[in-house]
Amino acid sequence: MSLKKIAEELGLSLTTVSRALNGYPEVAEATRIAVQQAAARHHYQPDLRARGLALGRADAVGIVFPITPSDLGDLQFLEVVHAMSESFAQVGMDLLIISATAKDELAAYKRAIAGRRVDAFVVARTKVDDDRLELLNSNRMPFVAYGRSANFAAPYAWFDFDNVAGARMGTERLIGFGHRTIGYLGAPPAYNFAAQRFQGFTGALQGAGLTLDLNAVQRFALDRRSGYAAMQRLLALPEPPTAVLVDNHLAGAGAVHAALHAGRVLGVDLSVIVYDGLGPDSVIRSPITSIDQPTADLVGTLLAELVLARLKGVAPESLQRLRMPALLAGESDGPPSMARACVA
Repeated sequence: MSLKKIAEELGLSLTTVSRALNGYPEVAEATRIAVQQAAARHHYQPDLRARGLALGRADAVGIVFPITPSDLGDLQFLEVVHAMSESFAQVGMDLLIISATAKDELAAYKRAIAGRRVDAFVVARTKVDDDRLELLNSNRMPFVAYGRSANFAAPYAWFDFDNVAGARMGTERLIGFGHRTIGYLGAPPAYNFAAQRFQGFTGALQGAGLTLDLNAVQRFALDRRSGYAAMQRLLALPEPPTAVLVDNHLAGAGAVHAALHAGRVLGVDLSVIVYDGLGPDSVIRSPITSIDQPTADLVGTLLAELVLARLKGVAPESLQRLRMPALLAGESDGPPSMARACVA
């Protein structure tokens, strides 16, 4: 059954029938009821795509993400996406994951904007200098950043963690145990979270009067393979660090395995703290000390709430949420030579 057939049956115009079904206030109540009853009687199903085009809406939120094998193996990210999808589905919206190569990421945003494929974006893994935010802002496209951008000055909606405080917390714990040569293993500094966490790390060292050993800093690891290689380099130093702070869970999985494969006993030979832990799919049986953040379900739900508020016209500067991390003690750290062993 089409709109035309309903209009012919009731002796109404197509415009009146369409407006009645879409809740326009100028349609008389009796007419609206008659149209709805006819639509129900004939099992009319609206063309949601056509309706969206007519109303200027896509009823979808986009997230452009360069998909790599590492990203597909990131269960925490997939759980955030799942929670967002569920929240949007409750209000009749879809979450579209738009894949792109790293080189084509900005072009993917431009295509989605030009094609009116989405009503808003969630921007993941924000950068210190983020041209994606600049592009969306210049096109007046609503968005929520999953993270912040140090050099983006315009007001914008974001959800983030206090990365400086979290890294400082972990580093101060290692210093408190008596470690004086502490290594850092992390993601590339172009990512804003990585820059913030490194700031927290160096700030804690400076506060304790310790000197940063640049030889013990590895800042290129954002997957298991690069995390493994980075830990190997740290352990191969003439004077390797007695403790290592890892600033992301993907590299953390590789780093911990490299230490264990090298025969290190975590918590005795080497102390390791991993931001976000190793994830639910880890094969390491003993708990790893971690900087713990809100669950992926909660993060996804909050991101969706911010997006929906932005679509309702709420000012972006009032949609900024910062959550504090907490340190979750495990068995992978302790005094340089006296901690309890962590057996994998």
